[in-house]
Amino acid sequence: MTWARRVVPAAAAAAIAALAARDLTQRDHALLRNFPVLGRARYLLEAIGPELRQYIVAGNNEERPFTRDQRRWVYASAKQQNNYFGFGTDNDIEYTPGYPIIKHRTFGRAVPPSAPNAGHDVRLPCAKVLGAARGRSGAFRPGSVVNISGMSFGSLSGNAVAALNRGAALAGCLQNTGEGGLSPYHRNGGELVFQIGTAYFGCRDERGRFSLARLRDLVAAAPVRALEIKLSQGAKPSLGGLLPGAKVSAEIAATRGVPVGRDCVSPSRHAEFSDCDSLLDWVELLAAETGLPVGIKSAVGDLGFWHELTDLMRDTGRGVDFVTVDGGEGGTGAAPLIFTDSVSLPFQQGFSRVYSLFAERGLHEQVVFVGAGKLGLPDNAVVAFALGCDLVNVGREAMLAIGCIQAQKCHTDTCPTGVATQNAWLARGLDPARKSVRAANYLRTLRRDLMKVAEACGVEHPGLIGTDSVEFLDGRTGSTPLHEVYGYQPGWGLPSADDRAELVRLMSGEAPQGGSAPPSPTAVS
Repeated sequence: MTWARRVVPAAAAAAIAALAARDLTQRDHALLRNFPVLGRARYLLEAIGPELRQYIVAGNNEERPFTRDQRRWVYASAKQQNNYFGFGTDNDIEYTPGYPIIKHRTFGRAVPPSAPNAGHDVRLPCAKVLGAARGRSGAFRPGSVVNISGMSFGSLSGNAVAALNRGAALAGCLQNTGEGGLSPYHRNGGELVFQIGTAYFGCRDERGRFSLARLRDLVAAAPVRALEIKLSQGAKPSLGGLLPGAKVSAEIAATRGVPVGRDCVSPSRHAEFSDCDSLLDWVELLAAETGLPVGIKSAVGDLGFWHELTDLMRDTGRGVDFVTVDGGEGGTGAAPLIFTDSVSLPFQQGFSRVYSLFAERGLHEQVVFVGAGKLGLPDNAVVAFALGCDLVNVGREAMLAIGCIQAQKCHTDTCPTGVATQNAWLARGLDPARKSVRAANYLRTLRRDLMKVAEACGVEHPGLIGTDSVEFLDGRTGSTPLHEVYGYQPGWGLPSADDRAELVRLMSGEAPQGGSAPPSPTAVS
């Protein structure tokens, strides 16, 4: 008996120690590397979560900002697991005003293949050539309509940025650097959109002023394909930012061009321009000096800015090559609650108003439109394409793909999975090599699902989905077509006729059409 009392606890302790050692050395799960043994409770609760929620806690669609179903879809897609759902929807479709319904076609041009994995490797190129309308020497056609949104090194850990960059390379898409500069972690093979914020991180001189020479040197030494001038973002429109000195490590300081250990301030306004006229002058200067397409990113509030911008583009010949509209739903940036909840328009309303102003002035076919704001979910993305998006950027969904568990601690530096933290111990739990594959899997699966929906709508590409393919329910007995909801004119939301024809030609080799058995002799031709 005495022997058993000694051996059993010792064996249990040895087993726990062995499990802890295994958790510490494995690289698949950041949570287990950072919290060995204890972290397994999360996976146990996840496994029995449906039963717990059914009888005790919450439903699959009650959690926010991403529901349990949405997160499960991202996780399963990233791990190449079964991401299908059984037993029908548990959404309250008929009782949810504004619920989008995508209308399939019985006989469309495109014929969906029947294999479940069909389309998984389709790259889905952009319908427009970015920068071509304005003759930029670096004009190019983005190879993927799904790309990674701006998330700075400093907000995200170096390992997270590296994982996303490697994932972008594997999936053949672009990664936006965010305003925090171009770090060594952005140099893992993925092509980049370099974001220029109000502090000009990465392209500033010793006094914090914008340096054109440093910008030229930076883009010459990295795979930068376009420049994005950040005016505002959905999480905190019209606010600046502060990275406390305690977080300004040597790596961050070198990337941003700021002193080590000092508070790093992002002003609320740019110093290089003060109105739309000077903004367009600066856009043309950057394009002329680098040859790259140049665009702007903004949340949508007062439409006076957009009226003036589009009027000047129409009347002067100067203009941006792309416009990124960020929804006011918030995002990866930490912000005061009032800004996250109530400042700037949500994506669909903001984007539709901006697109309409460009379309009214005949500019919509000359500009590449990029959307952001929970568009990494197929249903939201399809509505965005129907409204006129040419590209969608994914942020938080990409974070989920590399291990984020929606702990909502991005602003505390204590992210348990090492995604949004500069804590070296927590960041080490995230293995860029493993997580990059998951990021790529998620991006490819999103493109596959967008392709499947496009084919169900009878077209060859999600960029060809028109406003007539989407309706919003307004109660149990009625619905309103998308173009009526947002006041679109016929033809709005689609690329030009030439771009549509070229896109169909490109997709004819990308996405083989489905088919069936040969028709019987009695079939009607």
